[in-house]
Amino acid sequence: MSKILVAYFSASGVTEKVARELAKAEGADLFQICPEAPYTKADLDWRNKQSRSTLEMQDLDCRPAVCGEVRNMKQYDVVFVGFPIWWGREPSVVDTFLTSYDFKGKCIIPFCTSGGRGMGNTDQRIRYLTCANVDEGKRLGGEVSEKELKLWADGLISL
Repeated sequence: MSKILVAYFSASGVTEKVARELAKAEGADLFQICPEAPYTKADLDWRNKQSRSTLEMQDLDCRPAVCGEVRNMKQYDVVFVGFPIWWGREPSVVDTFLTSYDFKGKCIIPFCTSGGRGMGNTDQRIRYLTCANVDEGKRLGGEVSEKELKLWADGLISL
């Protein structure tokens, strides 16, 4: 039986809601990717070219500090990684998480929440950052049921 982790970053609570439902549906452990310095409303103002999130996303090597860590990452075979889409990709704080662990031999399944934008080339980027087996990601709306999540996830992994 595979040991599953759902790791997520949520700026507004939408991704957190989906991650919690997914973890419940799959009987998975849950881990919140928390930036060491929480994002303020001003930090998240994508219209401001000098906002923290805008500056972070312009630098592909940016790795904002995170607090907390996954204990014994080795125990997980499958890691779902959830996040909102920012500037067509995963937020830089998610990159910090992805580059902090050895994902060799693991399957990463990304999912994003977005009002309309898809995953873009996020799967390829995550594969590059982790050298892991990365399944095709999925954009999920904020109103997805536990049943829908289970059908999606069970179609990707065999327990």
